[in-house]
Amino acid sequence: MGLANKASRCNGGGVLVNNLAAEIVQQQKQKQQLSPRPPPPHQQHCSNCLPWRRRPAVPWTVVCGLLLFAVGLISLFTGHVASDLEWYSQRLVSRAWYYKKDKSYRAPIDIWKSKFSNFYYGCSDRGPHFAPPVRERFSNGYLLIATSGGLNQQRTGITDAVVVARILNATLVVPELDHHSFWKDESDFVNIFDVDWFISYLAKDVPIVKRVPEKVMRSMDKPPYTMRVPRKSEPDYYLDQVLPILLRRRVVQLTKFDYRLANDLDEDLQKLRCRVNYHALRFTKPLRNLGQRLVTRMRKMAKRFIAVHLRYISLVMLALCEYTPVQPNLILNLDIVNSGEKVSFEPDMLAFSGCYYGGGEKERHELGEIRKRWETLPELSPDEERTRGKCPLTPHEVGLLLRALDFDNNTYLYVASGEIYGGEETLRPLKELFPNFYTKEMLASEELKSLLPFSSRLAAIDYIVCDESDVFVTNNNGNMAKILSGRRRYMGHKRTIRPNAKRLSALFAARDKMEWSTFSRKVKSCQRGFMGEPEEMRPGRGEFQEYPSACICHKPSKYLALNKNKNSNRFLNVSAEDFTDEYIGNEESGNSSSKREKGSTIKTDHSGFLPPN
Repeated sequence: MGLANKASRCNGGGVLVNNLAAEIVQQQKQKQQLSPRPPPPHQQHCSNCLPWRRRPAVPWTVVCGLLLFAVGLISLFTGHVASDLEWYSQRLVSRAWYYKKDKSYRAPIDIWKSKFSNFYYGCSDRGPHFAPPVRERFSNGYLLIATSGGLNQQRTGITDAVVVARILNATLVVPELDHHSFWKDESDFVNIFDVDWFISYLAKDVPIVKRVPEKVMRSMDKPPYTMRVPRKSEPDYYLDQVLPILLRRRVVQLTKFDYRLANDLDEDLQKLRCRVNYHALRFTKPLRNLGQRLVTRMRKMAKRFIAVHLRYISLVMLALCEYTPVQPNLILNLDIVNSGEKVSFEPDMLAFSGCYYGGGEKERHELGEIRKRWETLPELSPDEERTRGKCPLTPHEVGLLLRALDFDNNTYLYVASGEIYGGEETLRPLKELFPNFYTKEMLASEELKSLLPFSSRLAAIDYIVCDESDVFVTNNNGNMAKILSGRRRYMGHKRTIRPNAKRLSALFAARDKMEWSTFSRKVKSCQRGFMGEPEEMRPGRGEFQEYPSACICHKPSKYLALNKNKNSNRFLNVSAEDFTDEYIGNEESGNSSSKREKGSTIKTDHSGFLPPN
């Protein structure tokens, strides 16, 4: 009986075990049905054959980047592809609404006048929150300014001096001009600028006096405190460092005052800069009259003319550097260039000043020997500096640039320059390209005799003629080029051409390897964005003197509607089929010079490299 019971219990346990095992087997079969089957042995190493392991698609950004990289490599070795693409890239840039609305913005550029200049005007009026100036007797003291450099560098100093006086709530004494630069010009402020107009025009901005009152000078225990502020100083620097001394000493003199104020200021102060530079600083009546007589004589010979500012370094001037020790980070106070222009030469700038100007091996040897006088100067090749765009164009290259832009050889040129390295021989290729070549000495030799000892007054004559010209061509980044470029933008965006030296250097080097039509097309492509068009103005770009964006406003749409067609085609005397060219040339010639020159080959000799007339 006991054995039977034990047997029955064992049989019952076996049944439970069997049922449990069956359930486990059934669950394993269900899991196998849900899980994917393993690949056959011959496909176990072919991971790409599985549908869930597809190769990811390459993003379009990577494809475009590779294509651009390839184009960059090609243009690096050919020097041509990138210049051709630049014209098309300009169409992709965001433009103002009127560029988008006017379908003709794709039409050729008029080389004499910007079509879109009518959309802008100079605006430098005082804002509603511009407080009236403090009276002289309630001001914080008297500010004396000693400017530095040639005429146009001193002009920037005078402009900033008025702004600094406004920041300090000080009374400005008429600035003292530099008498110790290279030319030893003894001209005072009253000899160049209309001082009474200067004081009266700025009466609502800053109190200005011709001299410190005698009563104030007698009450001073010490002479005026003299100091030099760092370059590009912010307004806070003047409030923190200069104002306490001014309050304590009553009279402060700031020396070597050129570019001593920051480039970026608030809008009211920027507009004050424009009121000073473009309105208050008016030349004396004798200088204005003489300058206008030269403009009138140019106008009698041609309805319109080009003014070219050539800036070239004299070997004699460079030799003077022998007596000035060069130390690291020391700026040499040496005026090097023409017409009152001043260049502050640092050690690396001396190498720049030794650029090759087309005077042959003799010039290369002479300039090389002069640069050897300083052991600290780096060994820089003039040719390499030119390819980097650090050198101005030679007179010959300036002529080729203008002819490539479709100015024909009947165009009248006024050349503003002083002493040219190489003299008449250097100017000969330019005169061959433009026979109607004039300078102030050619137009008014007798009238200029009284001004010959005064380089700043001669520079004022060049300034007036260049400002009144239909087209102004800069050939450097000097003070005169920047100030005149900014003024011409302010006065209606008159055509101002700045050579794209870096891009053009490669073209000039390879000009004997292409036809004239190809050369001209590539020059036009290089100059896109360097023709003084209104769209080149962008806030924060470059020096404020060259790009016074805070002082240039859009005209109201109502005014534009009334003047939509007025003078819009002043120089556009071409037929519809002529719009295939990129630039529009002289209307008197009948046809574009680029059409006449198609297929002609550029000559390689220096004197005979002349495009067809």
